[in-house]
Amino acid sequence: MQLQGKYDAKVLLAEQMTRAQGLKLKRLSEEAYQPAQYARDLSFTEAAQRIQALEAEIELANSF
Repeated sequence: MQLQGKYDAKVLLAEQMTRAQGLKLKRLSEEAYQPAQYARDLSFTEAAQRIQALEAEIELANSF
């Protein structure tokens, strides 16, 4: 039973946004003037999606 609890904790940690993602997301959200896009409690997947969207938005803005 304890192993299951430890496994659940590892899965939860794996799902959390990484430090690198957090730093990148914070920088991109500030660059795009969208500070609300950054949140400390995002999952790995949510952070990756927001980073991708912000990068696309910044690239589009820079193309003008």
